[in-house]
Amino acid sequence: MQNSKKTIIGLRELRENTAELLKEIEKGKSFTVFRRSEPLFKVSPINNDWEEVVDFTKIKKGGVEIDDLLSRL
Repeated sequence: MQNSKKTIIGLRELRENTAELLKEIEKGKSFTVFRRSEPLFKVSPINNDWEEVVDFTKIKKGGVEIDDLLSRL
């Protein structure tokens, strides 16, 4: 990857430079990934305001069976 200010990348560039791009994402940078001049998806860091709703491993070691959870709803 030559230009660190670049925010549009090709799918091939993503495959070939994944480690370098991940470092940029960890720094807060986002990229729009294109294939054949068409946008496919955007890669961006998760906000720090990510909110944990429920951690089922805190309820029961190994988590909770889905059938058990659904039966309680």
